[in-house]
Amino acid sequence: MTKKSDSIFSSYTDPIPPLRFDVQIIPIKQDGETFLYFQDQYGYAPSDFAVPQSARSMLSMFDGQRSVEDMMEFTGQGISKEQILEYVQFLDENALLHSAYFKEKAEQTELEYEQSDVHQSITAGLAYPDDSDEITHFLNEAFEKLPTSEPVQNAKALYAPHIDIRVGLNSYTKAFSAIKDLKPKRIIVLATSHYSGMYPDLYEEKPFVISTKDFKMVNGTVKSDRESIQKIKEQVESESEHYGVTFQDRAHRIEHSIEQHLVFINHLWEHEFSMIPILVGSLDELFYKADGFQGQQVDNFSGLLAELFGGDEDTFFLISGDLAHIGKKFGDDKPAKELFEDIRKFDESFLDFGASGSPQKILKLMSQKYDPYRICGYPPLYSFLQTMPDVDGEILTYDIWDESERESGVSFGSILYR
Repeated sequence: MTKKSDSIFSSYTDPIPPLRFDVQIIPIKQDGETFLYFQDQYGYAPSDFAVPQSARSMLSMFDGQRSVEDMMEFTGQGISKEQILEYVQFLDENALLHSAYFKEKAEQTELEYEQSDVHQSITAGLAYPDDSDEITHFLNEAFEKLPTSEPVQNAKALYAPHIDIRVGLNSYTKAFSAIKDLKPKRIIVLATSHYSGMYPDLYEEKPFVISTKDFKMVNGTVKSDRESIQKIKEQVESESEHYGVTFQDRAHRIEHSIEQHLVFINHLWEHEFSMIPILVGSLDELFYKADGFQGQQVDNFSGLLAELFGGDEDTFFLISGDLAHIGKKFGDDKPAKELFEDIRKFDESFLDFGASGSPQKILKLMSQKYDPYRICGYPPLYSFLQTMPDVDGEILTYDIWDESERESGVSFGSILYR
């Protein structure tokens, strides 16, 4: 492979690679000054990268057409072409240009993740403290001061949010306190895959993404149940397309939906356990034809999970998903506060149907207007209910995060399945 330094853009006359279209540039204020913060959902660029707002005019010229010499016409006197090239290379080195270097870096990042046996946390320090002592104190205080549930002695599953822990802390403590006395040897995590759609070549017609990695969290490592995962592999390897399963786990690298749950069970459980981490991608095709190819995949895979683990008293299911995503941030014309009444009614039906153990009712509700409120918990919860039909659940929590400064909101809730 070519050395990274050799592939950094270095021409005065060739067109400069354009800024990556998939990176958001967000103005932020700090100490009275405004900076442009680059938010890379893929995680290739540094998470704290920002430049002064005065750079905006220069950034607007990174259109894939202009060269360094072309840009000389628009810069002030005293700025040399060497300085412009140095700035271009600065952006390229930080993976912000759609360049040859960026493509190499992106592929190398993905390959290193896929070849690793460990998933490193991407939420520590963002959604909760990144120090083991601090997170222990933080969660101890939460369970002492916030409302909790009476611990149960038997349960099969918990549907709970994956919203930022600081936002949904009340919901998390109420939900996870209910299962603190359980001691399953295995957990199967069915969680929303927010990012598999960004890799269509890998995940088209493969909604179930299984990882064999151990998940290293700030308060302990959760080991994968490689023996059980191998059993699944043996069952599906000759006809994986019929199960919609893949073990190429690139979608897990930047996914937060599993991690939030692991932080809580690491805190509450002291016994040894392992997990089968499964991300569930879009199941929108079911809206149009429930018994089509994707519907058959869900039936086949959920049937396999039921066969292998459904009757196992040592297996517990964690289902990770939020509810509605509404407002300007998510593409709605109206601000979130004008939609709260509507989503409460929709969410109430969704949670009721989920608690009643009816995947058919949830699918009918979601299909009426083709997921009008972007319920990200639908794919994992529907998959669980197909695995364990007619299971009885109890709604524990329901909340709405009103992100008023962005005229947006996210709702979330939890269900305990005894």
